[in-house]
Amino acid sequence: MRFNKLKISADATSRLRSLRQRTGLTPNLLCRAAIMLSLEEGPVGQGARPDENGQEFNAYTLTGDYNGLIGALLRFVEETEPGREEVLGNEELVARLRTHIHRGVATLSVRAKSPADLARLAMAA
Repeated sequence: MRFNKLKISADATSRLRSLRQRTGLTPNLLCRAAIMLSLEEGPVGQGARPDENGQEFNAYTLTGDYNGLIGALLRFVEETEPGREEVLGNEELVARLRTHIHRGVATLSVRAKSPADLARLAMAA
């Protein structure tokens, strides 16, 4: 999965601001946690895509040294859908990553009220 910049939804950006105030974590770290939570829920498929009117991240800021790992996990979750035989293209993978961030941030905004909640979520996984 290759990208230089990725824009997330306006809704996710707003929720990240709130999460940052509650947890003290930066948006890129919160997005990483959101990606993992969303991947755990399963594939997002080709459904509705969130807007791209929110915060923009550089690839390295968003994924850090874990770009390869996140890409591999994304491929594993999205390409092992029942009945799927084709390999997803780069643009589709990036679109699905954006959707996973959107879904994961929504989940985090409900579950994480403090840094301790994030630690409990990490331990439960």
